[in-house]
Amino acid sequence: MRGCHDTRSSSSCAACKLLKRRCTPTCIFAPYFRSDEPKKFAKVHKVFGASNVSKILTEVPEEQREDTVNSLAYEAEARLRDPVYGCIGAIALLQTKLAELQHDLALAKARLARYAAANNNNTSSTSLGVLENCVVNMSYGGLSFSGQSSDDISQYGFLCDFTHFPYPFQA
Repeated sequence: MRGCHDTRSSSSCAACKLLKRRCTPTCIFAPYFRSDEPKKFAKVHKVFGASNVSKILTEVPEEQREDTVNSLAYEAEARLRDPVYGCIGAIALLQTKLAELQHDLALAKARLARYAAANNNNTSSTSLGVLENCVVNMSYGGLSFSGQSSDDISQYGFLCDFTHFPYPFQA
């Protein structure tokens, strides 16, 4: 909420309420932690501390502060939910799900191609040979197909291997 700080009422922002201090017109927190969102600042304060958040906001250009606050709030939420891995745990969970979906898609494409080949009575060894050699590389979360160059395979967007990071929350 850029510019909120000029039009806000006389009530304190969420940060000043939590910190039990008087909210001034030049309060760095006021445009980003509105008084009706006390939990947002409470989480950010618990993880990062008010002093650190203030330093971060003063070092970031004004046009990027709202995005910075949103990032801090997201990271704080993730860190409170999972104190060890934070956001990386959520990323690992999403990458695992993506790898599973890529695997399912590869199987569905292979089955569809086999079905189409069987309906066309086309049982040439070249069309079924590629399907038989389809390899799903689950440890890297990507797909690789024999007979294709590495440039073609890179279009599937190989992911970093975060499978060794456990994440206790299921979506």
